[in-house]
Amino acid sequence: MRNNRTQNTEYRIQNIKHRRRTGRGLLQALLAIVIVAAGIAGAVIFIKLKKPPQRKVQAAQAPLVEVVQLHSKDIPMVVQGYGTVNPKVEVDIIPEVAGKVVYIHPELIVGGLIHANQAILRIDPRDYELAVRQAEAAVADARVKLETEQAEAEVARTEWRQLHPDTEPTSSLVLREPQIRKAQAMLDSSEAQLATAKLRLERTSLSLPFDALITTESVDLGQYVVMGQPLAKAYGTGSVEIEVPLKDSELAWFDVFENSIFSNGDRNAAKGTPAEVIADFAGAEHTWEGYVVRTVGQVDRTSRMISVVVEVQEPFNVLKGRPPLLPGVFAEVLIQGNTLRSAVAVPRDAIREGNQMWLVNGNRLGIRPLKIVRVDKNFAYVVSDDLDEANVIISFLDTVIDGMEVRTETDIIKQDEQVKNNGDQPDKPEEN
Repeated sequence: MRNNRTQNTEYRIQNIKHRRRTGRGLLQALLAIVIVAAGIAGAVIFIKLKKPPQRKVQAAQAPLVEVVQLHSKDIPMVVQGYGTVNPKVEVDIIPEVAGKVVYIHPELIVGGLIHANQAILRIDPRDYELAVRQAEAAVADARVKLETEQAEAEVARTEWRQLHPDTEPTSSLVLREPQIRKAQAMLDSSEAQLATAKLRLERTSLSLPFDALITTESVDLGQYVVMGQPLAKAYGTGSVEIEVPLKDSELAWFDVFENSIFSNGDRNAAKGTPAEVIADFAGAEHTWEGYVVRTVGQVDRTSRMISVVVEVQEPFNVLKGRPPLLPGVFAEVLIQGNTLRSAVAVPRDAIREGNQMWLVNGNRLGIRPLKIVRVDKNFAYVVSDDLDEANVIISFLDTVIDGMEVRTETDIIKQDEQVKNNGDQPDKPEEN
């Protein structure tokens, strides 16, 4: 009996717990349903109360352009060209006599520098010294013969006067005049042979009248050389020249004919137009001063261009780390031309259709035709006073209409400043 009571009591306790759990679950479910329903109701109310977005029509903005301001001034013209540096003087070292080489200058090597009037090489002079001595003996013998003939002629004149006083000889043979002329001729010939022998002796030593840089050499000590055999090549270091091909129209901008041999025929009196030679050499860009000294005197039949010659004096002087201007270097040449008065330099990017440009006046674009005087790689030059301080467009536009509205960077800056100033001002009270 006691066991049955215990079981009934436990059953009642479990039944009570089960009912409590069931009631708690229903309460949680009901609460979740209430929260979801409240959220849905709030969303519906928010959607119905939300105002629809207002449409704002975006105003079409004028195209933004980049401008450059022009200035009228006197502009010196610079004629630009390119050319290769060449030596002004280049010679072959060739012996004028034959013989064995007994001396060679230590700098007779490729790249060696030999100063003016220094012996480059010497040929064995002994044969030529003997020839001089023989020629001197021949001169002495001819002089003796002449003196003998002159003495015999004086004796003949004295005898004739004794035998035939107050009369002149009927034949020149009496006073030995033909014999004297022959002896004089023999003396003159001997002296000429002596001068030739001395000249040949001098030619056993080869030298140049200018400082020379050796470019090639093919001679060794003890080598037998013959007359006319090329032994080396050298060029003078006193000056170099650059031939610059130019269009014939460019010659109008500097005085190449007025200050040259074409005007007065005197090359020494001709004054060259200054020029600047620029070369990228030895790891840096360097500059040398030069002068336009002449033209080549003819127009190229293929390119129809004419070359002017620019000369640079003392190109081997090393100043402030500047290397020598060596032959073979490709250089840019800037020739100082005449000055263009009251001219405007228009950037090449601003030139449209060959002879037009776009100007900005206020906020309007204007198409302006140009009368271009000269064009180089950076600018087109126009002579005009009314273009001073004009704003020209250098940017590209797909469509251009004369009078169309445009914007510039200056307009944007002004607009930003205006917006900023308006934002800094206090709000005005509303009017009732």
